[in-house]
Amino acid sequence: MTRSVPQTPRQHRGFTLIESLVALVVLSIGLLGVAALQLASLQTNYGSSQRTQATFLAQDIVDRMRVNRDAAIAGAYDIDFGQAAPTTPANVAEADLALWKARLLATLPASHNGSAGGMPDGEIASDPASETLTIRIRWDDSRGRELPLELGMTVRL
Repeated sequence: MTRSVPQTPRQHRGFTLIESLVALVVLSIGLLGVAALQLASLQTNYGSSQRTQATFLAQDIVDRMRVNRDAAIAGAYDIDFGQAAPTTPANVAEADLALWKARLLATLPASHNGSAGGMPDGEIASDPASETLTIRIRWDDSRGRELPLELGMTVRL
């Protein structure tokens, strides 16, 4: 006795090579999208970390100036971008500025534009009339937008 196997039409036998390749292309595009999202997330987290470090550094110098309030109000802590901190500090203010500049260099990445020598840099300006300080820190966001970023804050002593 012979059995007869029912035959299905040729077009309904399963996936063709073209359908498999289309599915592979769609999957590849999805995986590339996931990789791009991961890269953007890493860049954003790194930039956020840099802004946090710059905020800590600004708060550090503010705390030092509050301890030495009279010198801060008199302008002993005023420094411009590109102005080097003293290498042999003669007083507390100069020692604080030298330490602050060294921490800027050690913590933040170099800036390609706007700073002397392409290094992270800071600026402090005091206003004796209102007893306020303006602190600005500039650094390079090389893993993000590759622009020099700047953090500015004004505080009252």
